Amino acid sequence: MAEEIKEQIPTTTTEALLLPQDVLLSAGIHIGTKIKTKDMEPFIYRVRGDGLFVLDLQKTDERIRITAKFLARFEPSKIAVAAARLYAREPVVKFCEIVRATPITGRFVPGMLLNPLYPNRIEPDVILVSDPKADFQAVKEASSVGIPVIGLCSTDNDFSYIDLAIPSNNKGRRALAVVYWLLARQTLRERGEIPPDGEIPLSVEDFEVKLVEKPQP
Repeated sequence: MAEEIKEQIPTTTTEALLLPQDVLLSAGIHIGTKIKTKDMEPFIYRVRGDGLFVLDLQKTDERIRITAKFLARFEPSKIAVAAARLYAREPVVKFCEIVRATPITGRFVPGMLLNPLYPNRIEPDVILVSDPKADFQAVKEASSVGIPVIGLCSTDNDFSYIDLAIPSNNKGRRALAVVYWLLARQTLRERGEIPPDGEIPLSVEDFEVKLVEKPQP
């Protein structure tokens, strides 16, 4: 399955970005960390003066398209999406609502994919994780049973057990909302459920975790 995914990955593309560049930049989906792994080197555009590595927007766009095309091949309910980090949970819930996938938010219970006696066990055909580090239990279990794993990977992630990486800021609130919104829209386009230039009924803001303001004393 990993080889099949790799065959779909283009070396270059001349397509326009799925969203205008200024929108992607303002969401910060290109902002990485101050750590760079060897696996992520090909996706890094430059390093900023403050030491943060910056991702190549064109390559992020390419991988979102490839992921959507891949996900469109699966029965919707057989797509699982994991989000342990707080800022990833609402984007994942909204993505699964639009795509009709299965969300796994919060703590991933060990054995959810492996233990046949666990009452809430799920049997997905593919799993998407919001951060391979935070969602490592899901990654490890999926890999052990041969389920392909797609991961949102920042500059500090490696590709252990990851079959397809989407280079992106996987910690930012707005960045996660934009990436999952784009994935949802593109997956429906690839399924033919909306036209090639069609839109989904939710906005990026709908995908974004809302911050709760503390009452003033």
